Amino acid sequence: MMYFDHAATSFHKPPQVAEAVYQSFGTIGNAGRGAHAPTLNAARLIYDTRQKLADLFGISDASRIAFCCNATESLNTAICGLFQPGDHVITSVCEHNSVLRPLYRMEKQGVEISFLQADAKGRMEYDSLEGLYRSNTKAVVITHASNLTGNITDLLRIAEFTRRHNLLLVVDASQTAGAIPILVEEMGIDVLCFTGHKGLMGPQGTGGIYVREGIEILPFKVGGSGVHSFDREHPSVMPTALEAGTVNGHGIAGLNAALTFLLETGVEEIGKRERALARRFLNGVKNIPGVILYGDTESEMRTSIVTLNIGEEDSAQISDILWEDYEICVRAGAHCAPLMHETLKTVRQGAVRFSFSYFNTEEEIDHAIAAVREIAEEMGTELP
Repeated sequence: MMYFDHAATSFHKPPQVAEAVYQSFGTIGNAGRGAHAPTLNAARLIYDTRQKLADLFGISDASRIAFCCNATESLNTAICGLFQPGDHVITSVCEHNSVLRPLYRMEKQGVEISFLQADAKGRMEYDSLEGLYRSNTKAVVITHASNLTGNITDLLRIAEFTRRHNLLLVVDASQTAGAIPILVEEMGIDVLCFTGHKGLMGPQGTGGIYVREGIEILPFKVGGSGVHSFDREHPSVMPTALEAGTVNGHGIAGLNAALTFLLETGVEEIGKRERALARRFLNGVKNIPGVILYGDTESEMRTSIVTLNIGEEDSAQISDILWEDYEICVRAGAHCAPLMHETLKTVRQGAVRFSFSYFNTEEEIDHAIAAVREIAEEMGTELP
């Protein structure tokens, strides 16, 4: 089996990740709920993982990071906790539904939304950004990279805009955390939302949110915290403010091991290899008759995603053939990115997404190229 669906979830993980999860079942209890060894072990593990995330993202105060179960939860926390009726938010057509749907929910409550458009290659039209600004604009909520095209957002340009207008910058790093260096304080990111199961190579059910000092987010959920139990209000101090209930300690144990691997190997080294594999695949399929590629395929500002279609064939059918005949795992369909598909004019057909990881091999890439070529030849498809 060849797994090229890492943009959905990492399948190949460092072996120490599974071992750490297994070991945690015999070592940790519930952090902050006692003073015995298992609960203290859990507290130390969570503290250490928080610190490793701070080191990874260039955060000076690790307490500004709260754990969530995934990027969807952290984005909901940010979007539903930051904005009030009458606020205006700028986002883009490149967003995942984890950004769009919380914004649509807030729109029903009186929050106004404007969309930065993209061209036919999925590149954001940055020159239009200034024209979207209003007197009531509060923030830009933006993806760091499209999960459909692989195009990387020019965050420095977005951050210059948000600083100039004193706006908040909320970044969805689902596709970039662990694969592209992110230094939030240097880059002017006010809120960073990330998941642990993709580029960070940790278990599913892990993720988090970074909130810059001075920003308060209304908690998405409240409840047990292990401290101030007689107060009617949930504690307001980070990270407890955004961590109601028991965190996923066993998953965090695996995330801790994954972060150790990332920090020791280096995000730049990991990203370099992943993008080289993607470029090898891209160069191998781009001249196959019938293959249509999406995104800015000539740019170096790309993640390790290559998305394509073969003629007018349904993307789900191509995905099924890749799995059934070649044992290749890819993602087909809408990829939870409806506005991006509208921009690319692939709403009906969907698209076939290949996404590569540090642990894939050149031999696997070449096998995938050959598979795409054979499928295109068998279907007799040609470009219009």
